[in-house]
Amino acid sequence: MMIEKKKTDVQAHNPDETDIALRVWGGSWRYIKTVIDVVREPVLILDKDLRVMAANESFYQTFQVEQKDTANKIVYELGNGQWNIPALRKLLEDILPQNTFFNGFEVTHAFPVIGRKVMILNARRIHFKENGDALLFPPIVLLAMEDVTEMMVVAETLASRATQVEDQLAARTARLEVNIKTLEKEMNELKKRA
Repeated sequence: MMIEKKKTDVQAHNPDETDIALRVWGGSWRYIKTVIDVVREPVLILDKDLRVMAANESFYQTFQVEQKDTANKIVYELGNGQWNIPALRKLLEDILPQNTFFNGFEVTHAFPVIGRKVMILNARRIHFKENGDALLFPPIVLLAMEDVTEMMVVAETLASRATQVEDQLAARTARLEVNIKTLEKEMNELKKRA
């Protein structure tokens, strides 16, 4: 998805500066979009109002959605509201404005189509403070998601199996201790008889 900037969006002193600014914006946007398109993890580019400017192919595949159902929607409205996740809302509305980024936040959510997912979220707010650049390059938020559901299932399975092995080992150890005490008792009785 290409975000088009209109000449009215760019404030420049003369028409030539406006045309240059629009070309710079277009080139910068293509650069950003190309970078996120090669990332394997799902990525969203959000505007300052948390509206989806673009998503990469991995996002569409992972969450089984289409561009027409994603572009220009507020992130919480995606998939009929399935992205209206309290933890995500807290991250984007409370934590991100206080910092320029957050990394490694785990969010677990049951999506209607794809089921329960455990995701690690990373986000970075990108904005320019200089007036000229701020007008040309609007602030954006890059939101990357790593689906760690399978890793968590494996970890839970391993933890469960480890607990089972520990329980079995504890039970066997307890039986051995009982048998050792029984043998010691019998040996002591034999010694007394001899």
